[in-house]
Amino acid sequence: MLRTRVLGPAERQPAQPVLKASLDLAARLPRLVLEARRVSASVHGIHGRRRSGPGETFWQYRPLVAGESASRIDWRRSARDGHLFVREREWEASHAIWLWIDRSPSMGFSSSLAQASKIDRALVCGFALAEALVEGGERVGHMGLTRALASRRVVETLAQAILTDRQGGEADLPPDQPLPRLADAILITDALTPADGLARRIATMASSGAKGHILLIVDPIEETFPFSGQAELFDLEDGLSLRVGDAGAWGEEYRQRLQAHRDAIREACRHAGWTLTLHRTDRPASEAVLRVASLIAAARGPGG
Repeated sequence: MLRTRVLGPAERQPAQPVLKASLDLAARLPRLVLEARRVSASVHGIHGRRRSGPGETFWQYRPLVAGESASRIDWRRSARDGHLFVREREWEASHAIWLWIDRSPSMGFSSSLAQASKIDRALVCGFALAEALVEGGERVGHMGLTRALASRRVVETLAQAILTDRQGGEADLPPDQPLPRLADAILITDALTPADGLARRIATMASSGAKGHILLIVDPIEETFPFSGQAELFDLEDGLSLRVGDAGAWGEEYRQRLQAHRDAIREACRHAGWTLTLHRTDRPASEAVLRVASLIAAARGPGG
């Protein structure tokens, strides 16, 4: 008998087993995939990069990260709502890879056919990619949470930032802001949000020419809808429910609408020059991480 489970808000936060699994997964990745087409020395790492100055372009405000100097705080912006913010310059954001991990309610779903909940799998994939990319000489940050880091402790920093973020756990879309031209985005999400809204965010982030990759996390039950008889369907985002008399009769239309939704997202990616990778949670996480890492290496090419 098929069973499903939904993780609550507290359970959708990363825990120590997820962190350990991410580090273990990153250690197993074939580093040669990244190293074969590693970008030029002017792109990876922070050596030789221009430093911020009065003539540099402002990019965004972001929360202060634990361990950063107080001299980086923008006190005027911070005074508006009582939180500490840093004024980030474009040189810090360009030549970097920006993660966004969806932690909205629908990501807490799992079935008895899956190896993990969608959120656990998304965190493992995101942390493992960050670990592998930093090992390959890249700088990685999480949109709206951290600066781009070249630190070997990038996984711990990302996990701590997510753990203490009490606002992003309900958002099913990434921040609505352009990315610098030489940056890459990795969006890890189930994309269970209106396709036109996600398409607009993709267009905004890609408007400067930034490259991007969407890793679509799905539970096998969401793919097949293998239900029959009476059933009650729940919308985890809105809290709505629907009782149906014969769930089996809904299967074909459900799969058609799901395919149309995916096609719309795939078209938005194609138009922006982005890639889309589908990953089922009954498959090993290493498959998804290796695929996205390969796409990043291929997109950047030998010259960066």
